[in-house]
Amino acid sequence: MDLTLLVSSLCVLFSILGRNGVEGSIHTYQFEPFKEVGNAFLLSGGSEGIVASDRDSYIKFDNITFWRTKEAADLHSSMEHSTGLIQAIVFEAADRDDIGGSAYGGTRSICCTPDLAKTTGCKQGEVIRRPSALDLNWPVVLPTHFNGNYLSAKLDNQKITISKTGMYNLFFISCDPKLRGLTMSGKTIWKNPNGYLPGRMAPLMTFYVFMSLIYLALIAIWFFQYMRFWREIMPIQNWITLVIALGLLEMTLWYCEYLNFNHVGVRPVGITTWVVTVGAVRKTVSRLLILSISMGYGVVRPTLGGLTSKVLLLGVTYFFATESLDFAENVGTINDISGKARLFLVLPAAFLNSFLILWIFTSLSRTLEILQAKRSSVKLEIYRKFTNALAVSVIASVAWIGYEVYFKATDPFSERWQSAWIITAFWDILAFLLLCVVCYLWAPSQSSQRYAYSGEAVDEDDEEAQSLAKGTSDGDIGMVKVDKERSNGGSANPFSLDEEGEEDKRE
Repeated sequence: MDLTLLVSSLCVLFSILGRNGVEGSIHTYQFEPFKEVGNAFLLSGGSEGIVASDRDSYIKFDNITFWRTKEAADLHSSMEHSTGLIQAIVFEAADRDDIGGSAYGGTRSICCTPDLAKTTGCKQGEVIRRPSALDLNWPVVLPTHFNGNYLSAKLDNQKITISKTGMYNLFFISCDPKLRGLTMSGKTIWKNPNGYLPGRMAPLMTFYVFMSLIYLALIAIWFFQYMRFWREIMPIQNWITLVIALGLLEMTLWYCEYLNFNHVGVRPVGITTWVVTVGAVRKTVSRLLILSISMGYGVVRPTLGGLTSKVLLLGVTYFFATESLDFAENVGTINDISGKARLFLVLPAAFLNSFLILWIFTSLSRTLEILQAKRSSVKLEIYRKFTNALAVSVIASVAWIGYEVYFKATDPFSERWQSAWIITAFWDILAFLLLCVVCYLWAPSQSSQRYAYSGEAVDEDDEEAQSLAKGTSDGDIGMVKVDKERSNGGSANPFSLDEEGEEDKRE
């Protein structure tokens, strides 16, 4: 099947399945409770980056209904009017200081108090709102009143057009102490000029197209070499193939998920969970592949021996930690400032990554010692290049984590939302670059199987160089040297029990 047709079919399938899912940038509220904050009852309606447009960018209110308790309703008669006020406040992050105030330098209040009414001229019982310096009509305040002893009050369906690019926040606020226990239902629709994707996510859709294309190019090159030397393929190269395929699948699925979200305004939990799971599998297999290569699997030892069960246990643990973290970060994320995983999900993933790095470099050190002892100069050079690439990636990761912490600490209100997508994109780019290094160093060649595992040290290092040079005459990279028995014309036995046992002890 043509790849383009396959990708299109996947996207169409996502779109069909997505129409019955949980709503995404269309924020849905199902009897959400108000929380007491200071002297107000408050409910967050969402926060998203919106690009300015005269017609196509807006926040629309649809069937917003407020519900008060029966006890609160019974405090009023059926003939009264305006027996409770709720206000919807829409403001741009830069204007956040225009909401609320303090009297005589005291505690900041959202609602107008008697003292604030004297000093600022606000109306007691309402939200304090000062006009923006750039637009007197902002922040926007939409009032809704309960009448008589009715249990519910409905906000008029209306649309607020966004004419200034920024991070917009919506809050529903009540300053009436009698409305304790207030809840709300309905939905709001947040629209950017090009679709329903929140502003922070929109650049990622283009990014995933780019990543899918470069993964496609990598898998085409790798598959050409793979088919060219399919008789010489080693197990480690099969695992590399799997990682490339998982990377292409993950990037394509993320693009399809974002494309569906952008077009129909819904983000199904089931499909997002599936995409997150594919990503967690890719990350787990990638790390186990690097760990196995660091242990010398496929180069200086035929198996991982007694370490196999430990490696698999680490893989399973890492998968569940990563799946939980990515699930919290992505599934159900409909705001540009939501999806911040809890600390108890971040810590296990960080600890396992640190443990993996320590184990990888410890194993690399031992593998390098083995290759030096056996005077395998060509393979030693390959492993030194691999070690340098890993060291650079670890340094880059630590530096980027520091930048990420700085970025989030200095932008608590997500005002730099237009560049926030780079935080996510960096990790995918780094993983791809490291994968390219692995593909280059362990590319299939005509000598892959012939030099699958090291035997005992040989006396003539020149013989190894000549054999590997012969394997690279067609532009291929030779990966391991001929064992001593094969070079002497005898029967080769690279899997001898003595050698494997010694390697396991060293590991």
